Amino acid sequence: MSRSVILSTLQREPLLGKLTLSLLILMLIYIPIGNLLIPAGNILHVSTYTVTLLGKYLCYALLALALDLAWGYLGILSLGHGAFFALGGYVMGMHLSRNSGSSLGSALPDFMVSLGWDSIPWFWTGSQYFVWVLVMMLFVPGLLGFVLGWLCFRSRVSGVYLSIITQAMTYALMLAFFRNEMGFGGNNGLTDFKTLLGFNLTADATRVALFAITGIVILAVYAFLRSVMNTRLGKLIIATRDAEMRVRFVGFRVEHIKLAVFVFSAMLAGVAGALYVPQVGIINPGEFAPLMSIEIIVWVALGGRATLYGAIIGAFAVNYAKTWLTAALPDAWLFFLGALFVLVTIFLKDGIAGLVARKRAAEPEEPDQPAAAQEGAA
Repeated sequence: MSRSVILSTLQREPLLGKLTLSLLILMLIYIPIGNLLIPAGNILHVSTYTVTLLGKYLCYALLALALDLAWGYLGILSLGHGAFFALGGYVMGMHLSRNSGSSLGSALPDFMVSLGWDSIPWFWTGSQYFVWVLVMMLFVPGLLGFVLGWLCFRSRVSGVYLSIITQAMTYALMLAFFRNEMGFGGNNGLTDFKTLLGFNLTADATRVALFAITGIVILAVYAFLRSVMNTRLGKLIIATRDAEMRVRFVGFRVEHIKLAVFVFSAMLAGVAGALYVPQVGIINPGEFAPLMSIEIIVWVALGGRATLYGAIIGAFAVNYAKTWLTAALPDAWLFFLGALFVLVTIFLKDGIAGLVARKRAAEPEEPDQPAAAQEGAA
């Protein structure tokens, strides 16, 4: 992404959006320097744990951007984006498992050896190649999003009914992936990854590189989505959300618009999952849990729908709170999440972004100094 694209994106953003993007760019510059160049004893040093944690937050921010596109701009409240995220993660996990080798002296992943399998399942074919990952992390979530969207949108299923269907799909996939017969590691999932493209995943430089790649992907996706929303297509997407029947009346195929945006959103979630797995070192069926999809809703709602930068703010804020609370008060996290969702729904319908925008709009404009001086002289 060129420097001119970044500057043009920053210029179009409101103040909070500019601050969010500026902090993200500053983080991408400082974190690698703080980890690799500043010695560990220095107060400015950034630990590898912090790099990994922030990298995970960036993956969640990309996932929140994907949901903000579908929910904030198109009005589709999806409770299935956790499934798209997990599928992208499993694609990456399969590749890492194939290339990390087995501790049991077999060409198969450890869990397959333990189950007595003697060959790789057909759906693992090609998973040893990184090009396969680049294709499948988009294709698999996109295909699921296409099938689900095509069935729902052509039948004009919307609102809470669509949300229930997406959540049911996510729960069904979770139950399926828990089964050892599925060939994805069962309860334990896929873990014990060692290398990616020949680089040691535990090395500091690799962790920093994954962090930087994730941040660059977010900036690129952000700039792309912002540019799309400023075009006629973006206006059409928003019109579909606000006045679907009028859009139908003027001749547009609303189901095609919904399907295209929903599939693209699912693919973005898959990319977030693929970036997430090498940084956290594991992918298991727990990522399909309905609670995960509900958490994503909270991120976007807290930050502010249909703003993009609000999704990033919400993802970082909620996950930082989760990291702190699960360590300090592990029994209180779910109560906090539920209370946060209720409070946001009642008092912050437009999220943090909307609150800041209202406060700035309510501030009185300062009078022009030369005009004020002239009035005083008169």
